[in-house]
Amino acid sequence: MSEAVGTTAAPLDVIAIGRASVDLYGQQIGSRLEDVASFAKSVGGCPANIAVGTARLGLRSALLSRVGDEQMGRFIREQLVREGVSVEGLGTDPDRLTALVLLSVEDEGLSPMIFYRTDCADMALSEEDVDEAFVASARAVVVTGTHFSRPGPAAAQRKAIRIAKANGGRVVFDIDYRPNLWGLAGHAEGFGRYVRSDRVSAEMQAVLPDCDLIVGTEEEVLIASGETDLLAALKTIRSLSQATIVLKRGAMGCIVYDGPISDNLEDGIVGDGFPIEVYNVLGAGDAFMSGFLRGWLGGESLGTAATWANACGAFAVSRLLCSPEYPTFEELRFFLDNGSPHRALRKDEAINHIHWATTRRGRIPSLMAFACDHRVQIEAAAQKAGADFSRIDAFKVLAVKAAAQVAGGREGYGMLIDEKYGREAMFEFARHPFSWLGRPVELPGSRPLRFEFSQDMGSQLVEWPVGHCIKCLCFYHPDDPPDLKAEQQQKLRALFEAARKVGRELLIEIIAGKHGRLDPTTVPRALDELYALGIRPDWWKLEPQASAAAWADIEATIRRHDPWCRGVVLLGLEAPQDELEAAFAATADAPIVKGFAVGRTIFSHAAEEWFAGRMTDEAAVADMALRFRQLTEAWLGARGRKAA
Repeated sequence: MSEAVGTTAAPLDVIAIGRASVDLYGQQIGSRLEDVASFAKSVGGCPANIAVGTARLGLRSALLSRVGDEQMGRFIREQLVREGVSVEGLGTDPDRLTALVLLSVEDEGLSPMIFYRTDCADMALSEEDVDEAFVASARAVVVTGTHFSRPGPAAAQRKAIRIAKANGGRVVFDIDYRPNLWGLAGHAEGFGRYVRSDRVSAEMQAVLPDCDLIVGTEEEVLIASGETDLLAALKTIRSLSQATIVLKRGAMGCIVYDGPISDNLEDGIVGDGFPIEVYNVLGAGDAFMSGFLRGWLGGESLGTAATWANACGAFAVSRLLCSPEYPTFEELRFFLDNGSPHRALRKDEAINHIHWATTRRGRIPSLMAFACDHRVQIEAAAQKAGADFSRIDAFKVLAVKAAAQVAGGREGYGMLIDEKYGREAMFEFARHPFSWLGRPVELPGSRPLRFEFSQDMGSQLVEWPVGHCIKCLCFYHPDDPPDLKAEQQQKLRALFEAARKVGRELLIEIIAGKHGRLDPTTVPRALDELYALGIRPDWWKLEPQASAAAWADIEATIRRHDPWCRGVVLLGLEAPQDELEAAFAATADAPIVKGFAVGRTIFSHAAEEWFAGRMTDEAAVADMALRFRQLTEAWLGARGRKAA
């Protein structure tokens, strides 16, 4: 979703080479690693982080590394693809496991970590993994210090440097010094940043002459130069390389040296700084590098590149994880234009919303969903037929099979399935390549709104698969009595906060017409009120409106408050098919309406017959598939399309 750098000179802007691990971050802040009880998982390792960070900022990035042939390796590969990172250079090692890192945030600036990378996949990178055509396709390669610590990875990086230089590419050196990964400190010293070593300095000095950009902290500049004084270190590096040197100084920002090094350490290019609260320093350097590369490769001035780098680093230190926390270009621009009233950027709702909306999983430009999350209505159908409620589970499995038959593996199809009767249906759902699944949390028919199983939604949602979307139906009318309205608003706000806390998408379904007049102003007023509370769901599910003009007002309301909203899906309320087709047609000129989520129109007849024993499983599937297909065809036809 980020702006791409406008160049056609090469298929890729940057290839990052080296570490690719899974980071497991302790979620109890202020705890020793010994005491951490749960972990958050993310892609890690300096080059992998840079690949993600640059992709988010609009560069065409790739990672050259290895992962294991197991679940963690597949996680890295799949997550990189989601982020828009090319995995053409990411090999799968059949003999080695993917590297792991366990870490905690124990105190400000203190994050103990353990590297699990003995004979791991990424440290087995070799010259054979470096394809000449692939490296030559990039404008720049990023080599990293840690991967010079062992002969095989070192040879691989040197080969990449030779290829890049031979083809007019630029070489970027992230000094990336981890003493314990060079065998200079114990396993428990993963957070240690400096141990003097002539051996390490010699290895790094051999790299410096080939570089166009060198980036490091004060400690890293010292190890790369072999000096003990910072100014002397910079001069030594300059004597070996004409590269642009970027000195990272933590909270003090950075200094860029693009010529001779004077006797004044401060005599360089300084970007704007951003005073923020430090939450976790890990990964900040990789975010910094991502921002600098976006400016440097994008043709910006070194001062601008430094400013962008400082801003990206500020985002990283203000949040918990590494690559998942890095800003998108939209987020970066918003921050640079508007700043933040919060020193702790993770507490800025406006910025966090842009971050969430521009990094959430996948694009869903169109959504045709079979809603089978009904509980009361299907209970009524079973009761009418004298069938035991235990059969409802099996019926919902049939509904999934019907939807899958219509979807046929194509994009743009989804379902709504409840937790009460839908456990087996969700398992069946997972066997098919649907685009989307929504799960209801409301107590059916409740007004004021109540949640079905517990009023503490956060504790429930953390157990959900990350791709499942929260759906909440609220019978809300802007003319409701103030006490009722306030209570429902509070529940929706709490749900929104829980959704963001656990990283799940949220669909809010508003039905106003059952409890008041539904005119062209009703829904826009309701949305205005909820947006004013800071409630920004990913989706809205709304009743059909009387005219195209009404939809135009709804669209204007949503765009005004949240231009990143995924969109609106239509609900059905058991309307006959011809009424739904008319409702579809009324939205043809409303791009904000992305599809529909309809249930009873599709399953009511099959449910009545199947529970009564007058319809076989196969016939029920066929009946629901026919009705769902007719609706999808009507929806696509209203937009002049044959596919989502």
